[in-house]
Amino acid sequence: MMKPFKFKQFSINQDKCAMKIGTDGVLLGAWASVHENTYSILDIGAGTGVIALMLAQRSNAENIEAIELDDDAFEQCIENFEASDWADRLFCFHAGFDEFVDEYTSEEPDEMELYDLIVSNPPFYTEEVSSGDLARDNARQNTSLPFDELVSGVAKLLAKQGSFATIIPFKEEKQFIQLAHKNQLYPNRITRVRGSANTEIKRSLLEFTFVKKEITSTELVIEKERNMYTQDYINLTKDFYLKM
Repeated sequence: MMKPFKFKQFSINQDKCAMKIGTDGVLLGAWASVHENTYSILDIGAGTGVIALMLAQRSNAENIEAIELDDDAFEQCIENFEASDWADRLFCFHAGFDEFVDEYTSEEPDEMELYDLIVSNPPFYTEEVSSGDLARDNARQNTSLPFDELVSGVAKLLAKQGSFATIIPFKEEKQFIQLAHKNQLYPNRITRVRGSANTEIKRSLLEFTFVKKEITSTELVIEKERNMYTQDYINLTKDFYLKM
């Protein structure tokens, strides 16, 4: 049996999940803005639940909800939530995002019912991929959660003063921002991620609000050399990784 992935304040079982813990999820969980008035959080496509758990550790949010469609991942997410110190603040819905949005907005939700922070580490492989593992391939294909469906749903669930944070391939950044604009969501923070200083930008961390602001744009390099991390990456993740 696969051993749990141990963080400083919680552990993640991932033996049932097609998509294991990766750098993208940890980056998003550590990078997304959390404020004193962040009361409610939604994690779309929770997988193991690692991002929601990181946000539980970082915040005083009383209501942290997650959505997961895959049966096995949903069970694993619940298991990881219940084993944590924040089980009373965490809840996972077994549903597709479109189904969740339709039900949540079947009647006009009150502003107090909307989310202060929404996060998603979405599937983003637009090309056909096949690893021989159907569950893993489904989790990686953005056909299971198209970007336009993600952004339009977020716009319906996000509080007026709330924020939406996500991580996507850098090559998809421009298109994603255009989709967000169509839904009156505007970028205010962007961090572009390189594996090392001499490699191409691989990921974009994006944070959106309904209010147009000057964009704060930064770059994050993960490694100085193989298994030697930059100080910026250490500072971002040191509250979570055991050996940081």
